[in-house]
Amino acid sequence: MPYIGTMTVDTRKLTFVYYCSGHGYGHATRVSAFTRHLLGLERPPAVHIVSSAPKHVFADSIAVGALYRNANIDPVIVQPLAYRVDRQKSVHVLESFLANEDDKVWDEAQWLKSIRADCVLSDAAFLGCLVAHHAGIPSVLITNFSFDSVYSYLSTPLIDEPPKPEHPAVDGMLSPPSAKAKEELEPDVPIPLEVLTPLVKHIHDGYRCADLLLRLPGAIPLPSFAMHPSLPSPNWVDIEARCFKSFVTDHLTQPPSTYKLLPQLPFPDQYPPKPLAREARSAPLLVRSPDPAIYTAEGLSRLLDSIGVPPDLHDPATTKILIVSFGGQVFHKPHSRSHSRTPSKAATPAAIPPALGASPANSTHPAYGLPPSASMDFADPKRHARALNDALQTVSISRLPDSSQQEAIPPAPLRSIPSHLASLGKQVSRSRALSQLRLAGAPPAAVPKSPRTGHPATFSAPATIPTFQAVMIPPTPRAEDGFEAIVEPNWTTDMTASPSAELPLDVATALKRETAEEIMDDADVRILPDETWIAVVCGVSKDWGKEDGEELPHNFFVAPRDVYMPDLTAAADVLLGKLGYGTVSECVDSCTPFVYVPRPLFIEEHGLRLYLEREGVGVELSRTQYEVGEWADAIEVAWQRGREAKARKRKKEEGREMAQMHPCDSSKTEDIASINGVRGGGGVDGAEHLTAHVAA
Repeated sequence: MPYIGTMTVDTRKLTFVYYCSGHGYGHATRVSAFTRHLLGLERPPAVHIVSSAPKHVFADSIAVGALYRNANIDPVIVQPLAYRVDRQKSVHVLESFLANEDDKVWDEAQWLKSIRADCVLSDAAFLGCLVAHHAGIPSVLITNFSFDSVYSYLSTPLIDEPPKPEHPAVDGMLSPPSAKAKEELEPDVPIPLEVLTPLVKHIHDGYRCADLLLRLPGAIPLPSFAMHPSLPSPNWVDIEARCFKSFVTDHLTQPPSTYKLLPQLPFPDQYPPKPLAREARSAPLLVRSPDPAIYTAEGLSRLLDSIGVPPDLHDPATTKILIVSFGGQVFHKPHSRSHSRTPSKAATPAAIPPALGASPANSTHPAYGLPPSASMDFADPKRHARALNDALQTVSISRLPDSSQQEAIPPAPLRSIPSHLASLGKQVSRSRALSQLRLAGAPPAAVPKSPRTGHPATFSAPATIPTFQAVMIPPTPRAEDGFEAIVEPNWTTDMTASPSAELPLDVATALKRETAEEIMDDADVRILPDETWIAVVCGVSKDWGKEDGEELPHNFFVAPRDVYMPDLTAAADVLLGKLGYGTVSECVDSCTPFVYVPRPLFIEEHGLRLYLEREGVGVELSRTQYEVGEWADAIEVAWQRGREAKARKRKKEEGREMAQMHPCDSSKTEDIASINGVRGGGGVDGAEHLTAHVAA
């Protein structure tokens, strides 16, 4: 070790250990993004990633030198279905994990000492902070939420129960063929606070060992650092309004550096005192950056070619792209049958409904209507694959016949328009060709609907208490999960429905003209807004389109399993998925409008909604609408609201890429806001502050 005057300088390379929660891809993607940034510093540290998440999700950081070790370092929330949290089993998982906590802490602390770790970073894994404390090593918590709040929320009185069908006949038509469930869902019962409190305290105490908080965007309160708001977390949420209470949002608008912090915990007696006081700081958005070439015509074509999209659909001026991604879970191929006949007579909304246009902010979530000035377990994939398969079974594409065979058909009466669309404003007839899929495998009777809160700007089912999941993907339940068999209409011998005597004459006459097939088409759902859209489904096998000797529905394509999601997100005109940090961050970074399916029992969602309102475009799609495949209106609204920002982003990035190709033309360059995956400015300062904190 060389000497400079009376000072000694340690030239040894720093060693960081990054504990990453295995609860979902969002944690892994941001850990990988920040690790790449650290490894790109002038004097990069060695970085060990420790997680129960699979190695391949850290591939981009491993490629530049990160080391990976698989270990069970945190408990997970259990869900029998993607929209349902099993509170009791989640508690059992936590109890089992804590029963072995002492052994885990000892083993990990000895390993930290063996590799001479200088600092522990933790993405939401409380064990990492606790282990560092017992090894006499400083620790940094880098997250937007913590699991003490998540587990505490299992005591919320909000009940997740399946709703009763509003229209049994229609629900019967859309139900899977199987009527018997192989397993019943347990009733959703809140965990008593007195049961949760000692368990949550273990998690909370682990986070309390952290010395520095780098709070990511989309945050909720972090009670292990700030004194207020404190646990229990159900006290933070207004259940009726489906949002944080005002004192919580006020807290979140303040910089963490202004918070009154809980006192620092000293190291055990055998270690020297901690040299720095406890601190909390805001961090920039941690997000994986796309390949800049994706914003050029050549780069976009290369990506679409790899997916199998024909060249005539590569022009963004004539083709719009929907990406369907739920964070790693999979779809099974829908069974399609194509036929030609007259189009359904039901009208469908074309333009954005006037009520939706009245939303005060970019997001359509009713509770967070901030004005523009405020714009501030790896679950079993096979099980969820079967679930989503049921939601997309028996898909049929309605193709228009030759115009010579069409007959004039009067507009359908209001009765034939689904009730949730009847009041949405201007309606026009629209071709169903290439844009509609009839789903005979949904909705699931066991999956609760998202509530209608009285706000006109939410695509929502009839009122029920809000509910939510704690896994990565919202798939549809399986047929064997207890859905009623298809209920056929009561047809007369001439295959026309017998109109009710109570119906008005014009409605009864219209119904009598319809055949059984046409009646079923009145229950058709619209996945894509029109024929200019294509859909790219992520997380499925390469043979997905060849199952059962059939092919994918027209305009649907399958992305390779190893596709780089930031590139797809940047290429998308709209993304449909779960409201999680990874997807939200990549949508905000690429200015891609986001249609999200809610999971309100996972308390992190409230912070992400606030962030999405301030920085991006978000449109909520109720779980029922997602399950039946009625996506088109939400997609259209999201695209209309985000199209200008998306166009500006594409133009800016294309100009930047061209400027890098022709460096003499500096007029096309702008300051880069995203540096090696750390977005929003200050990324370098944040990393330097971290290394300075460790060095001290």
